[in-house]
Amino acid sequence: MLKLLEVVGPVTDPVIADQLHHLEHHGRVEYITLSEEDTQRRRLRVMTDAGTECALMLERSVRLYDGAVVLLTEERAVVVRTQEPNWLRIQPRDTAAALEVGYFSGNMHWTVRFAGDVIEIAMQGEAASYLERLAPFFLDARAKRVHSH
Repeated sequence: MLKLLEVVGPVTDPVIADQLHHLEHHGRVEYITLSEEDTQRRRLRVMTDAGTECALMLERSVRLYDGAVVLLTEERAVVVRTQEPNWLRIQPRDTAAALEVGYFSGNMHWTVRFAGDVIEIAMQGEAASYLERLAPFFLDARAKRVHSH
């Protein structure tokens, strides 16, 4: 089992990027794909895309993110990738409703992004629990769920 104890740096760092480029040409870069929730963990057992079993054992101050290099040697590299979350798309009726939905989402500590007049909420679990909490907005037509095109 490969023990991963630190984040070496981001794939965007020029020095690291050069080393990764060389290793990629030789098939020596492996990837760990994590959910957004798993990036918050400090102790985790995972498999790379090449089948290498890894134990992440990080200090409390270390945070994982998309593109974090957790191993970089002359022989190999291991890079973290994050899964794209599922997005719940909510269209508020008007500006006032948008403010209310946004305020509510912030109080719930939900990650949101905006696509025109649609509020997209990153789901970490089943849509049903989000829809249940947003039900008052749907019941009085302040907002409606919309689906991706």
